Amino acid sequence: MKQRHVFPRMVRFADIDSLGHVNNVRFFDYLEDARMAMFHIDPHHEGEAPFEGLVVARHEIDYLRPLTFRPYPVRVESWVSEIRAVRFALEYEVRDDAEVFVRATSVLVSYDVERQAPRRLSAAELSYLKRYHVE
Repeated sequence: MKQRHVFPRMVRFADIDSLGHVNNVRFFDYLEDARMAMFHIDPHHEGEAPFEGLVVARHEIDYLRPLTFRPYPVRVESWVSEIRAVRFALEYEVRDDAEVFVRATSVLVSYDVERQAPRRLSAAELSYLKRYHVE
């Protein structure tokens, strides 16, 4: 079954800028928190090996609506839009039930830390990514 990864993220007071909404740079923290959950924390909880050596090669972000402080979390929904031998594209929406505040894309590259070079995604990693792959 194809699905989105859903990560609830509280809007912290520290995220708010002088204009009263989440600062544009803070949204990268939201995306990072969702990626950490998707590729490290969740696999660990599911008894699987977390991804190792992922690096971000590119980010693209569209700010659609201001997000203000609130007492309940927004959702960072993520899904895989492209898979290649050594990299993949991850799409995101930062949203609640009524509105989408941000849409973003990251390109992630699997990386061998010891060799300091890109590496091929493993069969287990490819299988995990395919759970969230939406064409």
